[in-house]
Amino acid sequence: MTLIADTKTLITKCKVLTESEFIAVDTEFMRDKTYWSQLCLIQLGTPDLTIVIDALSPKIDIDPVLEIMANQTITKVFHSARQDLEIFYKLMGTLPAPLFDTQIAAMACGFGEATGYDKLAKELINVEVDKTIRHTDWTSRPLSSSQIKYAEGDVTHLWKIYLKLKKKLEENKRESWLDQEINNLTKLDNYLFSPSTAWQRLKVKKSNPRFLAILKEIAAWRETEAQQQNLPRNRIIRDESIIEIAHRTPHSIDQLLRIRGLDKAKILDKYGEKLLKAIKFGSNIPNDQLPTVQNKKQLPRDIGPATDLLKVLLKMRSEEHGIAQKLISTTQELEKISAYGEKADVLALRGWRRQIFGEDALKLASGSLGITIKEKKLKIFDKIN
Repeated sequence: MTLIADTKTLITKCKVLTESEFIAVDTEFMRDKTYWSQLCLIQLGTPDLTIVIDALSPKIDIDPVLEIMANQTITKVFHSARQDLEIFYKLMGTLPAPLFDTQIAAMACGFGEATGYDKLAKELINVEVDKTIRHTDWTSRPLSSSQIKYAEGDVTHLWKIYLKLKKKLEENKRESWLDQEINNLTKLDNYLFSPSTAWQRLKVKKSNPRFLAILKEIAAWRETEAQQQNLPRNRIIRDESIIEIAHRTPHSIDQLLRIRGLDKAKILDKYGEKLLKAIKFGSNIPNDQLPTVQNKKQLPRDIGPATDLLKVLLKMRSEEHGIAQKLISTTQELEKISAYGEKADVLALRGWRRQIFGEDALKLASGSLGITIKEKKLKIFDKIN
């Protein structure tokens, strides 16, 4: 296996790949010192052909790969696709489709939550994945034969895992069980890094609207700087410093320099005036345009015991049906069922989730169903009034 480093060879290989109904996809990238992921390799694999593409080669145009990503007749197979999708969204302005994520599929096949690629390879196709090269510098050239072999193996194993999981899903009639998770994965909001919403990722305790307005402007400025300079956010200014600045609202360079944790050289040479401008803008936003933090609706305080029982039921149903608990319900949903019963607007009370869990969850929460221990095993029983 050699790296494909020129467009002509890539076009020829991609023509062969497009004859398949599915293609396993993986990428190798670096992000330690940049805002945007630096794409280094793209691996594509089918039963007939596996290729490893040098995305850093000056002689290659990866448009043939992007055409495959956009081809609606070919299923793109990923494992834990989130970061790969972020890369392709940046390149394409849209997401690869249709897609299949083996980590999500594994949840519906009894492998638990966030199952690792190594575990699936071992249990489904009896392959031990070499972990020694995982944390390598993929920007380095030339790559060693062992690095290329590792990259190739990712997709060679992946399409085999895909076929195994696909068969299990079809046998158990669970293909549709993945729809909600795939929909969540492919929401475009996940891949839009808008400066105007950057403040929402900061962990703050204060909810004063004026504080939030200043926080929003500083966070937006930092996001823009990080994107333009292609530097990690904290290389511009740290989260804690943003929060402290928004709290203290300095109005001069001297006041800025008194805030602990700031790089004084950066404030003096690069960012001081820009920070003060953001602070001033946030300070002058009209009151009726100030941002607010929406307080979550307070749940009743006495739902703890009922929620604990629902967790037990969820565990039982998860084990009985061989499906990860996360795919059936979440703690937040259980709390809503405890509080509101049938009126709870949660996925656990719809479709297949209701059939295997939701109906009994409602009965348990209302007291018409019980859980007991019989012969050292948990049992469910109908209560007789």
